[in-house]
Amino acid sequence: MNIKELEPGELEKAPVKKLLAGIPEFDRPYVTGDYLGRLSDRRHLFFVAYDPELPVGFKIAYDRYGDGSLYSWMGGILKSHRRKKIAEKLAEYQQKWALSNGYDRIRMKTLNRHTGMLIFALKDGFRITGFEAGTNPADSKIHLEKKL
Repeated sequence: MNIKELEPGELEKAPVKKLLAGIPEFDRPYVTGDYLGRLSDRRHLFFVAYDPELPVGFKIAYDRYGDGSLYSWMGGILKSHRRKKIAEKLAEYQQKWALSNGYDRIRMKTLNRHTGMLIFALKDGFRITGFEAGTNPADSKIHLEKKL
C-alpha cells in the first residue's frame, strides 16, 4: 500500500471522485466547493491510500480550531478493502504528520450510527469528549480527542 499526499483541487480527478462515491457511509456527499471552503487558507492534510495503483482509502484533516489540535474531518475506505489494516496505516500517517507539524492532539466527530468508526477510534486511543443530540439517536454526534 502506498500513501500519497494530494492537494484539495485533486478531488476533481476521476479516481478520487470514484473513491469518495464508493464509500457507503457518505450518503450525504459534499461537493468539491465544500472541501475547498474548509481547507483553503488553513493548514491541512489530504492523503489517499493506493493498493497498488487503485485509490482505496483517504483522510482529510485541517487546523479547525487554532488551539494546537488537528481536526480529522473526513476519511473512509472502500468496503472491498476493509479489514486490511488500511485504517490503522492512515491513522498512523495522520498522527505522525500532526506531530511533525506541531500539533499535540487530534480531534474528531462521528455519528452514532457509524459504530465501526467509533470502535476504531476508541481502540486507537481516542476518548469521548462531547455529545450533540440529533433528531434521532443514530444521527447524534460523538466528539473524540486523542493526545499525541
